[in-house]
Amino acid sequence: MNELRFRPRWRADKLDRLGSSIFAEVAVWRSEARRLGRDIIDLGIGSPDRGPSPEIRAALGRAVQRGDAYGYPSSQGSAAYRRSAAAWMKFRFGVTLDPDEEVLALMGSQDGLAHLALAVCNPGDIALVPDPGYPIYAGALEIAGVTPWPLPLRAGNHFLPDLAAIPAEVLEQARFILLNFPGNPVSVRADAAFFRELLELARRYGLLVVHDLAYSEMGFDGYRPMSILEVEGAADTAVEFHSFSKSFNMAGCRIGFIAGNREAVSALGELKSNIDYGVFEPIQEAAIAALEQAMGPAPGPGVGPVYERRRNVFAAALEEAGWPVPKPAATMFVWAPLPPRLPGADAGASEGASRSFARELLLATGVAVIPGSAFGREGEGYVRIALVEEEDRLLEAARRIGAFIQSR
Repeated sequence: MNELRFRPRWRADKLDRLGSSIFAEVAVWRSEARRLGRDIIDLGIGSPDRGPSPEIRAALGRAVQRGDAYGYPSSQGSAAYRRSAAAWMKFRFGVTLDPDEEVLALMGSQDGLAHLALAVCNPGDIALVPDPGYPIYAGALEIAGVTPWPLPLRAGNHFLPDLAAIPAEVLEQARFILLNFPGNPVSVRADAAFFRELLELARRYGLLVVHDLAYSEMGFDGYRPMSILEVEGAADTAVEFHSFSKSFNMAGCRIGFIAGNREAVSALGELKSNIDYGVFEPIQEAAIAALEQAMGPAPGPGVGPVYERRRNVFAAALEEAGWPVPKPAATMFVWAPLPPRLPGADAGASEGASRSFARELLLATGVAVIPGSAFGREGEGYVRIALVEEEDRLLEAARRIGAFIQSR
């Protein structure tokens, strides 16, 4: 009795399986590196290093000055915001949506990704998620008591999932399949033919397709990522998440939306109406300004060219330093196989190699990257590098990394 009283466990076991522990661990490594006197170049977390446009900031500033802006917002999002989101989907992708039933405001796309399984699944259901994949994909399933079935993304298949390899018995039990094109951590491109194959599979087995399109405005070399909702009839069985964090440098504002299948959108909206009161109205107004600017007569180049230049500069510098890495077709991330100079011919495939490399690199050089193992079993042997510093700092990071590799 006394032993139980003095040994409480106020922490659920499921927290150990959410996949975010490595990010906390990297934060500890950063602190250790600072104590060693290292100048930190943080290419770990994918948080934009620039702010939104002056027009977006001005809209936010005007909105927060209004005395009537501080009541509870609608958990669905304001009608004006949902209309703007629908208008942008039409402008950007040619997709027609009902803003009242097919669009729902979110506190960033991670909000929706974290709660969707709770809204559309029952405990014990199966959902298919990419491996490697953004940690909340599998983490959300743990929270909801849903069993994950990993879809391996491997270089041999250009990091696309092999849909034909999914067992029929898994598909028959699965509730939804979640994919991310272009992806995080892997910058995977998907075309209309792949989406049609995916949607046909979903219709055959009664699956909901969940597409995370957080990086829609970060395509390079003329590539413009497409929406799955562009495929005819996709909204019958698919939803898509959109975020302002990367597209408009509004990561701290926490706003996004889900669009598509009205039953799934309604289910998520019903759940969220019991959890929160929605997005602060001034932030919704800033998001409307962002969308209006993007649809305006002089929208500007957007964020894509910034990251394309950074990609080009960084990849060239790394190659010169002795570590050639694949150049991503989109997003703010480089998904890099471990350098070939690491000890042991199979260093990239050995368990714990990516974690050891990331830690040693940070302590020795001050450059922070994320071990690929943070994103799933298939991520071992890789690191994710975020292009979230200006070009001069990326060049400095490449120089330090090259010296580190040469010293091995």
